[in-house]
Amino acid sequence: MINLTGIEVKFGDFTALKDINIHVQEGQFYTFLGPSGCGKTTTLRTITGFIKPTQGRVVVKGKDITDMPVEKRNIGMVFQNYALFPTMSVYENIAFGLRVNKVNKTDIDRRVREMGKKVELSDKQLIRKVAELSGGQQQRVAIARALVNNPAIICLDEPLSNLDAKLRVQLRGELKEMQKNFGITTVYVTHDQEEALTLSDCIAVFNNGVIEQIGAPNEIYNHSKTEFVCNFIGDINKVQPQLLSEIAAQTGAALDPKKASYVRLERVHVNMPAASGFASFKAKVVSREYYGLYIKYTLSLCGQTVKSIEKNDGTKYFETGEEVSVFIKPDDLMVY
Repeated sequence: MINLTGIEVKFGDFTALKDINIHVQEGQFYTFLGPSGCGKTTTLRTITGFIKPTQGRVVVKGKDITDMPVEKRNIGMVFQNYALFPTMSVYENIAFGLRVNKVNKTDIDRRVREMGKKVELSDKQLIRKVAELSGGQQQRVAIARALVNNPAIICLDEPLSNLDAKLRVQLRGELKEMQKNFGITTVYVTHDQEEALTLSDCIAVFNNGVIEQIGAPNEIYNHSKTEFVCNFIGDINKVQPQLLSEIAAQTGAALDPKKASYVRLERVHVNMPAASGFASFKAKVVSREYYGLYIKYTLSLCGQTVKSIEKNDGTKYFETGEEVSVFIKPDDLMVY
């Protein structure tokens, strides 16, 4: 549905985007993920028309829209700060785009009230001033305003970043549910890895104006294509040469200590039943962090510290200073 081909964006001598190629399928929840300044918002603004690329084409549903003005693209936009009119009512905010497009009053009223119901805003909330609403309610208003014009695509730029952690998790679920119910193609920008993994059908990981990897969440996390992606997505252990050599010696795996090797925390197993194909080590518990659902341990083995996540079953905790057995499978290593 959305095709970006060979996109390059320059600001003076600075190249913000280099050779960006993306294909977003219809109805997909597609996320641009990366650290600040990596080019993800610039790519989003290129799709919406706020930025014109110096090279490359933007094609939507087979139509080249590279030179089309913003207002003719039929793309809804939700900004990081929502960009709502604080002195207007919720109703007036949602109706704003319809009035600009000269929709008649009867249709405006019907569409605003229908959209309010879809995003769970009551008739009482529709008559309130936006400034009187909570952050979560304001986010719903921003989404309703973006969707009321029936856009083919909705683009969201860090829409949850201004909310507290608990509300962010709650609205994340609501956002995905809304997107499924509307069936609308969604392009989402975030720097939050957990957000990207839980919401997305597909993720493009950006770094310094280029895309390091495109794939499904499982692919990005378990089969990180580059060392940057491997380090950026989730918590991870770098395996030092001494430990790597010992894993190779025990398992016969062909591992090169000169190559950068990593293992995810949940792939470092503590006191598990013995199993073939694993290297085993005696380790000492340096510290533990309690998270409720799981416990994160820092362990000392083979001259380095390694972190492990263990499911919290409420029956057994490893104490600081306790000696434990650690098991690592060479197939679980990511090598670069």
